[in-house]
Formats: sequence, structure tokens, C-alpha cells
Amino acid sequence: IPRPAGAAHASCPPKISVETLGTIAAIAVGVTLVAAAGLKLLAGPTWLKQAADMRVPRLVAQVVPYAEFLIGIALTAQILEPWPALAAVVLLLAFTTVIVLRLLDGSRPPCGCFGVRSTRRLGAYHLVRNLVLIVVALVALLLG
Repeated sequence: IPRPAGAAHASCPPKISVETLGTIAAIAVGVTLVAAAGLKLLAGPTWLKQAADMRVPRLVAQVVPYAEFLIGIALTAQILEPWPALAAVVLLLAFTTVIVLRLLDGSRPPCGCFGVRSTRRLGAYHLVRNLVLIVVALVALLLG
């Protein structure tokens, strides 16, 4: 059955532009970082203990939530591009390095990634989750 000129095909989903995909990726990573930062800050001294269990130096642990928050807000607000996406990739690579080191040494403490809500001992799940976040951050960096 012929369609009238200009009529959309009912089964064709709308196309998403490359820029829109980059924006969605940036917002997804940004919201994740802001949530992680907020939960760490709400955890207070518990977050510092979790970080110590992961063998993260105290000064670094004190800075992490603020770095996550600032990078997350910049990604979500789409400002200072492409720097927040690059910072997110670097930050997530650092987090992933810590996870890999703890998995290799067998210590496997709870990650503390989302403050007191993170009670699951480190495992492959955390590594896969971070790798997915790195890919999404790279999409934001390259397409945003």
C-alpha cells in the first residue's frame, strides 16, 4: 500500500544524531558521578574508612567526592566541553586501576563506590561496571 509523500513509516524508530548520543552519554556519566559523590559525602567518615580499606590515601579519598561532583555537574550541564568528559575518563581509569589492584592482591573489600550503599565485596561486577562507564564516558568525549 503506497504511503502519502512525507508520511513516516510506523515501524521506523526516530533517528538519534551523533551529538544527541554524545549528550546522553555525558548526562548518564555525569548523573552517576554526582550520585556517587553525594553518597560518599553523606557517608562521612564511613567513606574514608571504605577508601582506606581500598588502600586509597586519605588525602585522595577526601578529594574524590568533590572531583566526582564537579566533573559530574560539568558533564550534566554540558559546560567546558570536552574537558569534563576527558576528566571523567581519567577518573574512571584511576578507579578501575584501584579495583584491579585489589582484585589481584585478593583483599576484595567493599568498593565504597556509592558510599554506604556499596557493601558488595569487590569482584568482576565492579570491573565490568567501570569498563562500561569508561566506554560511555569515551562516547561523551568523542561524540559530545
